[in-house]
Amino acid sequence: MRYIFALIVWLCPLVAAAEEWEDQNAFGPASAVKTLRVLSSTDTSLFAPVIEDFLQSRSGVAVEYFVTGTAQIDQVFRAAPDDFDVVISSAMDLQLKLVNDGYSVPVETLSQPDWAQWRNSLFAFTTEPATIVINRAAFAPDTVPQTRQELIAAMRARPEVFRGKVGTYDVRKSGLGYLFATQDARASETFWRLMEVMGGLDARLYCCSGAMIDDLVSGDLVVAYNVLGSYVAAREDVAETLEIVLPSDFPTTMMRTAFVSSRTEVEAEAAAFVRHLVEVQTGPRNPDVFPLPPLSAAVDSAGQAVISLGPALMTYLDPLKRKRFIKEWSSAVIQ
Repeated sequence: MRYIFALIVWLCPLVAAAEEWEDQNAFGPASAVKTLRVLSSTDTSLFAPVIEDFLQSRSGVAVEYFVTGTAQIDQVFRAAPDDFDVVISSAMDLQLKLVNDGYSVPVETLSQPDWAQWRNSLFAFTTEPATIVINRAAFAPDTVPQTRQELIAAMRARPEVFRGKVGTYDVRKSGLGYLFATQDARASETFWRLMEVMGGLDARLYCCSGAMIDDLVSGDLVVAYNVLGSYVAAREDVAETLEIVLPSDFPTTMMRTAFVSSRTEVEAEAAAFVRHLVEVQTGPRNPDVFPLPPLSAAVDSAGQAVISLGPALMTYLDPLKRKRFIKEWSSAVIQ
């Protein structure tokens, strides 16, 4: 039986006072002997089945689940590492930096390929591409752009359709948005041309994929760039309205990662939770238990990892490089 309780009583007063959460929920019995506190950027609707499956055989354990943005996760956790036991985020670079700075502990007996783990402490458990999402009403079936260059051409050809109705992440505020943008910029100069065109059309900037999806459905946007395709696919109500495009010119894919806090007081339960994340996404696909894209999708037909966890991810976290990138991005997008 699943239990979901409001977190009002359970919240640590100091934590609650310090942060306005996007969402917060409690899972498991209110009389639990041990409570696992999870700080995450993943929407509760997508993660609830995973938590409930974890708790099936753990009657004495409860989970408090806090949701906030990817950039905020890094700030909140660094400010109060004692307040959380497991940290989950789609901003791979910020996660890697936290682990590299000593905020995690290894999880023993958990084996992952080298490209999907770092120092036996940070573990990937999904693979999710950045996509172009369009409102079907704005495009004839044979005119949907399949590459970034085709998207540029479409916006230049019909500026009256796209003005004020194109969206993407605000990389100054979103950790995932910044990661996607820096990876795109490393892959191709087309990214900068796309940003300039979007900026010239009064691009709207967002904190997260969910907000972009909502505005695409309402018609406030007709196209959004670098949206998490998994969030669109998970919403049954948007199938007729929206179309997901995986750009065929080059992929930008992130892996959602988790680690156990070095300050946790429930290390055994925290480690078991991370093991569960890694193990539950293997085997036959079961969206009722694991609605996110499994890690296996990160391996191409030749058996090679599309992306990996490694020091290169932290390149653009250097303060000077970040400042320079943000300046260039702002010049292109905020015109």
